Amino acid sequence: MDVNGVGWIAAIIIGGLAGWLAEMFMKSNMGIFMNIILGIVGAIVLNAILNALNIGIFGVGWIAYLITGFIGACLLIFVGRLVRR
Repeated sequence: MDVNGVGWIAAIIIGGLAGWLAEMFMKSNMGIFMNIILGIVGAIVLNAILNALNIGIFGVGWIAYLITGFIGACLLIFVGRLVRR
């Protein structure tokens, strides 16, 4: 996996933390499994968006992955709320 210089085990842990932070920030109510999924998928989605816009990534390492996962998870929660309406 090695996204942003983070291995797959660290990606799960950091993704869970990013998803949990996004859940608290967006006042959402999901379980730990969804937090992990949101954090990891959010980081992947935001990296793809940034690469498509030719902006690049926020950096390399676990802090950059945490920031990317948090912002990406917030975006996914926001889009999910729009779709449900």
